[in-house]
Amino acid sequence: MELRQLQYFVKVARKQHVTQAAEELHVAQSAVSRQIHQLEEELGVELFVQKGRNLQLTPVGKLFLNRVEGILTDLERAVNEIHEFLHPEAGEIRIGFPHSLGIYLLPTVIAHFRHEHPNVKFRLRQGTYNSLIRDVCKGEIDLAFISPFPKVHERVTGELLLQEELYAILPQGHVLAEYQTIRLEQLKNDSFVMFSEEYSLRSIVLEACAKAGFVPSIGFEGEETDTIRSLVAAGMGVSMLPEMALTEISELQPVKVRVIDPVVTRSIGLIHRTGERLPLVAEVFQRFLLEFIRKK
Repeated sequence: MELRQLQYFVKVARKQHVTQAAEELHVAQSAVSRQIHQLEEELGVELFVQKGRNLQLTPVGKLFLNRVEGILTDLERAVNEIHEFLHPEAGEIRIGFPHSLGIYLLPTVIAHFRHEHPNVKFRLRQGTYNSLIRDVCKGEIDLAFISPFPKVHERVTGELLLQEELYAILPQGHVLAEYQTIRLEQLKNDSFVMFSEEYSLRSIVLEACAKAGFVPSIGFEGEETDTIRSLVAAGMGVSMLPEMALTEISELQPVKVRVIDPVVTRSIGLIHRTGERLPLVAEVFQRFLLEFIRKK
């Protein structure tokens, strides 16, 4: 069994298509098919079945994929550790983040870090709360910014970085747009522009509305803060966003109003796998980040 066969297998499993896998691997389609066939012969099982124009993993193929991904991740980590040992200032940090932290916090921290460590590279992965935890657990990323910060989790641990306030955002012509502060209850008759269900900000807003005594009417849903902000500015409803998501100025700009009853906040933390030492360069970044937040 060759490393190349395992790499080709994982790529085909992810793409569910030999041609697309071959294109990403920059090899001939026949080469990928041949390696998969040889792997199946050696194992004595079928790893894929044809379903329409795509390939689908068999039950044993799914089991094998889970193990192989772990092996390749460990191998990549071992190679990175050797490179870091030889060149500690030229390593790579694999870090995940939710979209709302990619607007200000993440690029600001990285810019300051690279000023002191210019040769360090970053591999970034955007995701939702659940996907970020999953990627950390699987070892596909070293660190992840996450919100809300999980206080107890058997497979990840980390540090609470900060608490961030959420603001109401309203269209320019809204009756409450001139107010400095409002009670969330005052928006109970408005249509809300909300994040879709897999995003943690949705549950934070829903919980705040419940605390204020109402269930919001959801008129529109989106998956990025830019979309939410623009829909509100266009008069499609009201919403709530973290302060850091409102730093960017665009052509369509909603009004930001502080909510004082209840005050709505979210926790932001940095997580990594429990019981596993971080790569050296990731440890350096972690210490830098904690000091950076402490000084803010």
